[in-house]
This record gives sequence, structure tokens and C-alpha cells, in this order.
Amino acid sequence: MGFEPWLNASLAGVLGLLVGSFLNVVIYRLPKILERQWATEVAEYAAEHAAPSGADIPSALPTPEVFNLWVPRSRCQSCGHPVRAHENIPVLSYIFLRGRCSSCAAPISARYPIVELVTAALFFFCVQRWGATPTGAAWCGFSAVLVTLAMIDWDTTLLPDNLTLPLLWAGLLACAFQWLPLPLFDSVLGAAAGYLSLWTVYWGFKLATGKEGMGFGDFKLYAALGAWFGWQALVPLILLASVVGAVVGIAMKFSSGLREGGYIPFGPFLVGAGLIAMVFGPQTVLNTILGALGL
Repeated sequence: MGFEPWLNASLAGVLGLLVGSFLNVVIYRLPKILERQWATEVAEYAAEHAAPSGADIPSALPTPEVFNLWVPRSRCQSCGHPVRAHENIPVLSYIFLRGRCSSCAAPISARYPIVELVTAALFFFCVQRWGATPTGAAWCGFSAVLVTLAMIDWDTTLLPDNLTLPLLWAGLLACAFQWLPLPLFDSVLGAAAGYLSLWTVYWGFKLATGKEGMGFGDFKLYAALGAWFGWQALVPLILLASVVGAVVGIAMKFSSGLREGGYIPFGPFLVGAGLIAMVFGPQTVLNTILGALGL
């Protein structure tokens, strides 16, 4: 009886390693897939409006090579060496290859095994805490999507609708099926208030300064967190994300680590706040922040 929860959690951790390996593919490929889609739409629009009125639009636009989450096979970004099955075992392959391509010896980013290990740890935690139940599975899915969003936003400053909107709907459905201990009304209100609050901040900042302080993806991610945690969690979530974001931003500024334009994506800090709230609870987060501020 006492051994079974740890066995289930350990199996979930192994599953998390495999899922983390797939997330590395999603993190790298999804932005490129979206960019290709946007480029194709722009080319089609340009061809349509460049053609004389009434003329047939040629279907001779170059057909792009197949590029999705499954095709082509993963390759070394330096030499193009296809990654073989035994070179794609989560964490272990990175260790055996000593963090280098087996063909050209180019260094492999340590981020790949880190993503795998973080995902495994989150899956282990979720199943150890909630068991092998729909609730545990829901929080595993929540964790996987947040890890993906954080890395994509950090790399590209994009929070794809392909991930944020399903995450929002998944939170609402999890509440509707009572997989989360949250009334559906609180979930719906959390989603609406999360979106509208950042939308209001965005337009207030833009009207005052003429600049965009954040992207629309941040609104949708905050709305998704509201759907998973309820409207009561919105204040501690935004406080935690803002405090951590400010600390990281100041540290990067003094270390000259800011990217061109000095922009730091806010999504990873919302993700961090969401994961911390999942582990410790939103109210604990709020009490800790207020205590640190002496309030």
C-alpha cells in the first residue's frame, strides 16, 4: 500500500523523461512551423493581390518541404547528422555522448537534458501528490505545456495560441469534470479576469507611453492560469511573476545579458509563478510575498 504511490510516481517520472524529449522537439519546431505558415499566407496574399483582376491565380507557389513535429528526423544543427535512436535516449544519450555530436563533435546544448529532467521531476511530483488519477494526469499535462511555453517564449518572445488556448480550455474542462477542487464559476471568472486585467494594463501602458509593454500571448497565458487556479489566485500569481521578472531583469541588465532592444519576455515568469503555485498553493505564495514585504 505504501509502496504503490512511489512506484506510480517513479513510472510517471520515466514518462516525464520521454515527454520532455518530445517537448524539446516542440520547443524547437513549433515556432518554425508557425513562421512557415505565416510566410505561406503572406506569399499567397501577395500573389492574389498582384494578379490582374479576374485572372486565375497561379498555383505555382513553391511547395515547401514537409516540416512538422514528426518529419524530418532530428539532426545535428551543425553538420546535419541524423540523430539515431540510441542517440536520442533522454538524458543518458547526452551523458554517453559527453554533450557532443557523434559525427562532428559540436557541443549539444545542456538545455535538452535539463528540459527532460525538469519535466520528469514535475510528472513525479504530480503523481506522487495526486496519484495515478485524472487529477494527477491533468496537472502533468499542465506542467508539460507550461515548460514548453516558457522555453518558446524565452527563445522567440512568442506564446503560440496552439498551446495557450488548449491550456485554457483544459483548465475549464478539468473543473467541469471535477478533476480540480475548484468550482467551475471560479475557473471561468479566473480566465476572464486574467485576460481582461493584463489587457487593461497593456492598453493603459500603450496609451501612456506609445509602447507595447507585453504581447497578447501573455493575456492568454494569464487567463489559462486563472482557469486552472481560479480568480483568487490571480493576485499572488502576478505578484510572484512580477517580482521574479524584475529581479532577473535587473540582474541581466547589470551583467549585460539583455537581448537587443532590452526586452525580456514575461511569459517564463508567469510560467514559473504557475508551477510554484501548483507545488505550494497560491495562498502560500501570497502569504510568503506579503511576509517578505513586511505586510
